[in-house]
Amino acid sequence: MIEVRQLSKHYQVHQRQPGLGAALASVFHRTYQTVKAVDGISFTVREGERIGFLGPNGAGKTTTLKTLSGLLHPTSGEVSVAGRRPQLREPDFLNSITLVMGQKQQLIWDLPPAETFALNRAIYDIPHPVFAETVRELSTLLELGDLVNRPTRQLSLGERMKCELAAALLHRPRVLFLDEPTIGLDVSMQATVRGFIRAYNERFGATVILTSHYMEDVVQLCPRVVVIDKGQLIHDGDLRQLTLRLKPDKRISLRFSGAAPAPADLARFGAVVSADGVQAVVQVKAEEVAAVVGALLAALPVADLTVEDPPLEEVMKELFSRGKAAAG
Repeated sequence: MIEVRQLSKHYQVHQRQPGLGAALASVFHRTYQTVKAVDGISFTVREGERIGFLGPNGAGKTTTLKTLSGLLHPTSGEVSVAGRRPQLREPDFLNSITLVMGQKQQLIWDLPPAETFALNRAIYDIPHPVFAETVRELSTLLELGDLVNRPTRQLSLGERMKCELAAALLHRPRVLFLDEPTIGLDVSMQATVRGFIRAYNERFGATVILTSHYMEDVVQLCPRVVVIDKGQLIHDGDLRQLTLRLKPDKRISLRFSGAAPAPADLARFGAVVSADGVQAVVQVKAEEVAAVVGALLAALPVADLTVEDPPLEEVMKELFSRGKAAAG
């Protein structure tokens, strides 16, 4: 569905010192610096696949998504989405994709979302029966209810995002580019949006590329991750395998029936990550989990226990730190 081969996007950025003299001098002579927002990345995405597109701020994620959606032209390399070249912006291509950016909106501030829905119906020339059926389906999946008839300015951030998603999907695109779709939302609304993305993917077989700084979005939705840093691809593969390679240890989360033992008492079972009140987290090697769990249950008043992988935030931090060490 998506092919990216040696994609690069470079910008010429004007550089000058502050002050009136430098401003006047820049009228006659300017110094430019080449910024490599994306620098030769390659990957493919199969139809119906959900992938997480990750990287630190400024890594080139949004630039890549804008190039894939045809808003930016690549400096070099080749890009194909649904068999089309995005930069040509052909009608068939535009009908097959959507780009949702959590920090930008298409809803009209003083009008209800239903008006934006009607506008998009006309733009995409959606037949009225198909439009009505799609609105019903999306309203059910997103639990929109009467939100679509209230002025956008009266909706909360989470309610607006649900309506944004509905507006972006009225033409039933086959490819979804989602750039921080849960940014600023509370935990409950994040879960709602994640559930909707999964349901849409499964119902319509849509291909999804998701960027997010909320790692729970990626864990819940994306079996595969593509990671870039400083415009270059540093990992492409299974999320689970990445975790096992970089952070193979397990974390045992404990809740005690009384006060938590002192960290020194817990340290004999493994590395103490935290110990607070009646809870504690101990990190151990994966092959030692069964033995350590048995020892903990036998020696301490454990009321509840779970075994988990280290947080994805720590996995990403380790990946980026290794990349910096290799570059150094």
